Amino acid sequence: MPFDVTNLIDSFLESISSEKGYSENTCRAYRHDLGEFAGYLTEHNGLDKTEADDDRFVIEDMGTLMIRGYLGFLYKKNKKSTMARKLSALRTFFRYLVKRGLLTDNPADSILTPKQDQKIPLYLPVDEMFRLLDSVQTNTLAGLRDRAIFETIYSCGIRVSELTGMDQTDVDFVNSSIRVLGKGNKERIVPIGKKALAAIMAYRERLNMESGMQMPQDGPLFLNLRKGRLTARSIARLLEKLVKECGLYTPVSPHVLRHTFATHMLDAGADLRVVQELLGHKSLSTTQRYTHVSIDRLMDTYDKAHPRK
Repeated sequence: MPFDVTNLIDSFLESISSEKGYSENTCRAYRHDLGEFAGYLTEHNGLDKTEADDDRFVIEDMGTLMIRGYLGFLYKKNKKSTMARKLSALRTFFRYLVKRGLLTDNPADSILTPKQDQKIPLYLPVDEMFRLLDSVQTNTLAGLRDRAIFETIYSCGIRVSELTGMDQTDVDFVNSSIRVLGKGNKERIVPIGKKALAAIMAYRERLNMESGMQMPQDGPLFLNLRKGRLTARSIARLLEKLVKECGLYTPVSPHVLRHTFATHMLDAGADLRVVQELLGHKSLSTTQRYTHVSIDRLMDTYDKAHPRK
């Protein structure tokens, strides 16, 4: 029976959003990857088209060979990590089709994920991280806000999407913690340091003073110039500008600040599972990659402790 692949993708995205609570960013990524897959089917005749409609395909023809052809097409212009992500999206999509009874088996299950190159996450040394934070000028409302934003990311190791989603009520000044809504709408409580709390308080006090009124408690924690919620892209641009002014040579993004948090915690002796909880990682293996950047600490410990060097 012929089906419109685009309609199936739309139904799938609606399902993972409403039933599984996937975030807007995750759904957008799935839409992009599956949309590229649908485009491949149309452009490269990956399936037998019906005579009635050029955009409809016989769904039973979605097999392993067709997916291998798609991966071969991707190999020409994509990294292994990108191919792995797109294959994962296909597996999840086909699993949905099997659940709906449109396919008997998942054709992507038998295809191995491309072996990934082990990447060492970028991070800033402690002195450069402090230099970056201390370089933020706090004589304006925007400066106070930017200082509070980057202090919070470094203090808590949260994702930039988690930070932009925070409301003022998510900060607990009494217990020095913040409430974070992570991937899959999973909530977690994360400790926050005194310097970050002080930066947030200084920003909110200046904001209330300049606006001439108390800002709503249930509103966004960090605001743009129009008093709306900041976007992840806006924060990335603010950080990019700050890095240039600071004269750092390491490419720094909000996610690099998250890497820096994890690396510094592990370097200071924090337990790996504690860091996993703080970062909101589902798998411990995701957190373990930060141990690779701590080899200097391990070597130093070895040199000091081993009796026969």
